[in-house]
Amino acid sequence: MAGVTDRPFRQLCKQLGAGYAVSEMAASNPRLWHSEKSARRTNHDGEMEPKAVQIAGADPAMLAECARFNVERGAQIIDINMGCPVKKVCNNWCGSALLQNEKLVGDILQAVVAAVDVPVTLKFRTGWDRQHKNALTIARMAEDSGIAMLTLHGRTRADGYSGEAEYDTIAAVKAAVKIPVVANGDIDTPEKAKHVLQVTGADAVMIGRAAQGRPWIFREVDHYLRTGTHLPAPTVAEARHLMAEHLQAHYAFYGEYLGVRTARKHIGWYVRELPEGEDFRRRMNLIEQCDEQLAALEKFFDQQLQYGKRLQYGSTASGLSAGQAQLEAA
Repeated sequence: MAGVTDRPFRQLCKQLGAGYAVSEMAASNPRLWHSEKSARRTNHDGEMEPKAVQIAGADPAMLAECARFNVERGAQIIDINMGCPVKKVCNNWCGSALLQNEKLVGDILQAVVAAVDVPVTLKFRTGWDRQHKNALTIARMAEDSGIAMLTLHGRTRADGYSGEAEYDTIAAVKAAVKIPVVANGDIDTPEKAKHVLQVTGADAVMIGRAAQGRPWIFREVDHYLRTGTHLPAPTVAEARHLMAEHLQAHYAFYGEYLGVRTARKHIGWYVRELPEGEDFRRRMNLIEQCDEQLAALEKFFDQQLQYGKRLQYGSTASGLSAGQAQLEAA
C-alpha cells in the first residue's frame, strides 16, 4: 500500500494489535536507494519489531542486492512483491506482472533467499488473469526456494480489486505447502476474518485497505477471534487522542510541507463515515499548516460528542443511519 503504510502508520497499527506490518515497496534499482522517498520508505527508526521491508523489481541480482542493502539497514524480514496490480508497476515487469514468467519468478526467489540470512517472504496473487492462474505452481516453487511464508491475495492481476476474493484458491495453496500461508482480500470485519481462516485453513489474515481510517480494526479482529465477542467502537476521546498522535508523528516524519498534504488522505479516511465527515474533509483539504490541520481535527472530534461518547459510523451529513456500522478492514 504505497503512500499509506509509512512508518508512522505501521507503528500505529502495531500499537493497536497488528502482529506484523510491512513497509511500502522499496525499489530494487540502486540508483533510487538514496533518494528522499526511498529513504523514508525504508526508515524503521524506533519501530516496533519485526521490521519487514517489501522489495519490488524484476532483476534477480538487483533484488538480491536490494535485500542485502535493506538487511544492513535493519530489516529483519524481506518480503518480495509479486502482487501489486498497478499499471505503472506491471508495465516494468514488476509486481504481479512477474507471474507471467515462472522461470524468472524462480530465479528471483532463489537469488533473494540466498542473499540474506533473514526470513524471506512472498506476497503474490492467484495469477495474471483467470485464464492463467498459477498460484499453486508459484507456491510450490516458493517453498522449494526457501521462502519462509506466503501471503496470497485471492485475486488475479486482471481482477484488480473487483469481484470477490478466491478463498478456494488460498485453501488449495495452504493444502499444497507446509510453510505458513496468510490470506488476504476482502477481510473487512472480525466475522469475515474468522470466516476466511475457517474456509482457507490459513495461518493468519492480512488486512490492508480496511485499516485505512480504522487502524483499531486489528484489535477488533484479535479480540473477536479470541473471545467471540465484539469490542465497542472507540470512544470519541480515544479516537481524538490516537489521531492526534498519528498526525504529530506523521508531521515529524515528513516535515511541514509534505506532512500537511500527505496527512489529508488519512484524515479523510478517519472521518468519511462519521456525522458531517464529508463536509469536514472538503474544508480540511484547504488547510496548509500542520498546526491548523491538527486543531481543525480536534474541533471536529469535539463536535462528535453530540452524537454520543463513542464513534458513530454509517452516518451522513444530515444525521445517523439506523444502527452502528460494522468496523471495516481490508
